[in-house]
Amino acid sequence: MTSVQPMKFETPDQGEETARADLYGLLATLFCAPPSQALLDTIAGAQAQGEGVLERAWAVLVDACRQTQAEPVRDEYEHLFIGVGKPEVMLYGSYYLSGFLMEKPLAALRTDLAELGLERGESVAESEDHIATLCEVMRYLIASGDVEHVHIAAQKKFFAAHMQSWVADLCAALQAHPQAKFYAAVAHLAGGFFEVEMHAFDMA
Repeated sequence: MTSVQPMKFETPDQGEETARADLYGLLATLFCAPPSQALLDTIAGAQAQGEGVLERAWAVLVDACRQTQAEPVRDEYEHLFIGVGKPEVMLYGSYYLSGFLMEKPLAALRTDLAELGLERGESVAESEDHIATLCEVMRYLIASGDVEHVHIAAQKKFFAAHMQSWVADLCAALQAHPQAKFYAAVAHLAGGFFEVEMHAFDMA
């Protein structure tokens, strides 16, 4: 995963698709690993204005970045998502869809990724149903120059098949966890964004 600049909320004619891709990329980065101090500082220095659902959620994340540092965020990430034994909060779709890891939902996802010409890199330890990987795939589907896969139908199909039924549960679990501070803000933004995406796909 590569770091991305925080999204800027723009009007549709100024790059709505770019903004969507940027936000998926940012969420992929934040869920993949603890953010660097440089990324926290970049988000903290971003503008936070507007009264829409996403603008308000973005303002919450900006404020969270201004009030923390990389080390406590790293400790929070490790406590919530790694830990000893079972993680406090699971980031894998198979867990929410079947109650177990490495189950049928993951096999179906791998089939769809293969059809898109995508596969997990040898250096990637996490399975493909990790929320960071799914967000990165959505970023690719929006921003890729591959005209076969970039259209809205492909985005809608992938989101509906592999994210829509469980991402709200993940975000709710994070926001409710007593030890989630920075990642509660991330989940607040992610949950709002995913809900907007669902409504948009319903109208597509």
